[in-house]
Amino acid sequence: MVSFHGHYIMVGMRDEVFMREAIARARLGQGYVEPNPMVGAVIVRDGQVLAGGHHARFGGLHAEADALRDCLEKRIDPAGSTIYVTLEPCSHFGKQPPCAQAVIDAGIERVVIGIPDPFEPVAGQGIPMLQEAGIEVVVGVCREEAEQLAEPYLKRGHAGLPWVIVKWAQTLDGRTATHTGDSKWISNELSRQRVHEVRARVDAVLIGVGTARADNPTLTARDVEIKRRARRVVIDPTLSLPNRCNLLDTLDEAPLTIAVDQRLFDESPERLKPFAELGVELLGLPILDDDAGNQLDLRPLLEHLSKTHNAMNILTEGGAHLSGQLIKQGLADQILAFVAPILSGDPTALGAAVGLSHDTIAQADQLKLISTEQLGEDVLLDYRVKSRSD
Repeated sequence: MVSFHGHYIMVGMRDEVFMREAIARARLGQGYVEPNPMVGAVIVRDGQVLAGGHHARFGGLHAEADALRDCLEKRIDPAGSTIYVTLEPCSHFGKQPPCAQAVIDAGIERVVIGIPDPFEPVAGQGIPMLQEAGIEVVVGVCREEAEQLAEPYLKRGHAGLPWVIVKWAQTLDGRTATHTGDSKWISNELSRQRVHEVRARVDAVLIGVGTARADNPTLTARDVEIKRRARRVVIDPTLSLPNRCNLLDTLDEAPLTIAVDQRLFDESPERLKPFAELGVELLGLPILDDDAGNQLDLRPLLEHLSKTHNAMNILTEGGAHLSGQLIKQGLADQILAFVAPILSGDPTALGAAVGLSHDTIAQADQLKLISTEQLGEDVLLDYRVKSRSD
């Protein structure tokens, strides 16, 4: 048995315990390190944490280097210790020197890794580099938790698309507004604060023009620590956004992209000019080939946000039609459902996601519950959207 923060644990459990410590440290970088992944590390000897670190800012020290710096500041020699790191140490020169070499030079004897890094300059090269130096390497400890930590990074690396978070507030019976369209406020103040916290760490906030016209939002984060300045994005096929609205009046606070039917560029270029002169980015999207409802194909928008604006996390805040389209087009990754202790009881009231028509329950889109959290009398449900190929 070994001592850990005043508690005793079985030796067989210690790798998981120390890896979870590294995962907790990694989360401290959320909102600061993107488009790099969140990574944490702890250095352990004889069952005791000697030092720890995390990737704190984009371009800054990587987690392993930060943990070794912590050792240096504490005047602790890490030689002969074990380092727990959530993601495979890099083996290439980027904005920082290779972490695998730093680990080798420090005389560390054992490296425990959550998941391999699929990023091409690393892609499994860090592990053999460590092994060739005579270091014991263990891979896959707390794999599922480490993968959840790196979800946006992994998706962008594999698909070239940002991680898409679909958020809504609903009554207990699944309604997001009354039949008149009233939705203020379904969720409580704690839930609304949590939404602002998410806005403050993502790269873009996405809504449909119906929500923009009905609510006249600014979509900026307020009364929370601002970690990133999110681009506002409006899906507006016919360019019906009013020329005086909060989104246009706050362009000095955050940039704005409007996605329109690409045919407008040829058929009505004069309508685009006033928005372009204000500094609005206008992006033309194609119509889905198989959609009789003339829905825009949203994949090129996400590809554009990733490639042009380096976006890794996107928050979608409505409305129900846009949420439905993102799910239907296989682009939604995460759902944050804020459930309030309210009953609508109105079958004509708006649901959370519109346009997902299924003949049977077996055909319906499947979700995986990751966590629940009580916020006052509201409950936050955090789901992952399962791939239709799963």
